[in-house]
Amino acid sequence: MWWSERRTLVFGLCALALAGCGFAPVYGPQGTAERLQSAVRVQAPDTRTEQLLLQRVEQRIGRGSRYELSYNLTIRRKEMAVAPTNISTRYNLVGTVSYTLRAAGTDTALIKGRTTGFTGYSATDSTIATSAAKRDAHARLATILADRMIARLLAAASDLPE
Repeated sequence: MWWSERRTLVFGLCALALAGCGFAPVYGPQGTAERLQSAVRVQAPDTRTEQLLLQRVEQRIGRGSRYELSYNLTIRRKEMAVAPTNISTRYNLVGTVSYTLRAAGTDTALIKGRTTGFTGYSATDSTIATSAAKRDAHARLATILADRMIARLLAAASDLPE
């Protein structure tokens, strides 16, 4: 009995501390996510992985014209496992995306950042299976990088002009 009362007290104190420091949910009413929802136009993609990155961004925050998001995506493939026959059997894809959010039609950067992520895939004796695994790894990496970029944009959205 005393344990549940103690837990309630601890949660209450934590909530009070968060309220006192100005904590507000990003997706809550009047949250900073509203500033980016359906307000961002992302630069046109050049590769399939960039297309998947753009799709994920638009899934999460929509498409608009108030802000322009430019990015530079780089992906490196690293050999992680080599068989005794000197053939690579496991690869990691390490991706980095540098991004800049600007007000539409301006060159002034409102938010700049960079994030990284990685994923891996196995190479098999089957060319088709290896190709499918590689394609899937690129899709997973695009999702990881887009989600991290969006999280950082939303965290910094409170600094955007109204």
